[in-house]
Amino acid sequence: MAGPKKFRMKTLQGKEAVTGYLFLLPALILLGIFLLYPMGAAFYYSLTDFYILRPGEENFVGLANFQTILGDAEFRQALINTIYFAVLVVPIQISVALGLALLVNRKLRFKVFFRTAYFSPVVMSLVVVSILWTFMYNPNEGLINELLGVFGIPAQPFLTSPDQAMNSIIAMSVWQGAGFQMMIFLAGLQNIPNHLYEAADIDGASKFQKFLHVTLPGLKNISVFIFITITIAAFKLLVQPMIMTQGGPLGSTKSLVYHIYEVGFNYRDVGYASAMAVVFTLMVLIITIVQRILAREEGA
Repeated sequence: MAGPKKFRMKTLQGKEAVTGYLFLLPALILLGIFLLYPMGAAFYYSLTDFYILRPGEENFVGLANFQTILGDAEFRQALINTIYFAVLVVPIQISVALGLALLVNRKLRFKVFFRTAYFSPVVMSLVVVSILWTFMYNPNEGLINELLGVFGIPAQPFLTSPDQAMNSIIAMSVWQGAGFQMMIFLAGLQNIPNHLYEAADIDGASKFQKFLHVTLPGLKNISVFIFITITIAAFKLLVQPMIMTQGGPLGSTKSLVYHIYEVGFNYRDVGYASAMAVVFTLMVLIITIVQRILAREEGA
């Protein structure tokens, strides 16, 4: 009797495995079409001189495109701009998101309204938000300069100044994205057990000590997730400079992704753009791995 029963169990497990693979198949197909194939194509074209107006006439050039990158001043400028954006926007956006989460987690009137208001920029198209803030940053008739004028502050050039353009984009990006991280922090705050705060109260801990020794440790895993996702998003900066400044003034807001886009689609030099895309992918991959290792070491 054990033989037929064992056979039926194996048959059932086999059917369940086939069903599982069938459910996975659509996702694997989409992953292959929209992720693995483009990555493989980019790596192949990075080793050629493929020009988009001469399809099928590309020649193998080896590592020549990567050697060109080493002497490309525009690539270096775009890389510096991207790093500057990421270094500033990541800590600022995390701090703003955490502050908003702490605020709306308190017992306040109109709490739902504030949560909705802070989250609403996230659901808006980044293109629409960029156009809206371009009008707000207008040095002559913009809303922000009008507000500054109320306090006696002279009008600022914002997007027309090489010194202020990237900082203006950073401010807009934080405003647009912080609401999403706020909701994640809020979920984390509500999962911290109340008895930890009660024990801290018994020990006579101040509000700051409770924040430092109860709240922050309780949000550690969420903070690592938010830190990694914001960093990756920051290195993919494209829409804001494309819509608001077109990379100017004087290349002060040109990001690495925008530079790759320009070379690939405006100048049609797909081979060189693919080489930069490969370098960019490796950079983001290394940064993500380092972040995960550091986060794991801190948790050990």
